[in-house]
Amino acid sequence: MKVKDLERYSNAEKIILAEQLWDSVSKNDVEISDDVKKELDIRLKNLEEGKTELYSWDEVKTHLNSLRQPS
Repeated sequence: MKVKDLERYSNAEKIILAEQLWDSVSKNDVEISDDVKKELDIRLKNLEEGKTELYSWDEVKTHLNSLRQPS
């Protein structure tokens, strides 16, 4: 599916459109497998118990960029 003439809309209009599209998707229609649910539960538990490290988006970008640079 291709959205025609998308460039004619302002960024604000595109954001509103994206929000309307997102809101039109019912959470009940999204299927998640039992394995994915289990993994998400494990990750949430680890987060709540302080057993996981959190990184800012800037830290992630810096790390990814360092992987691309030759040693």
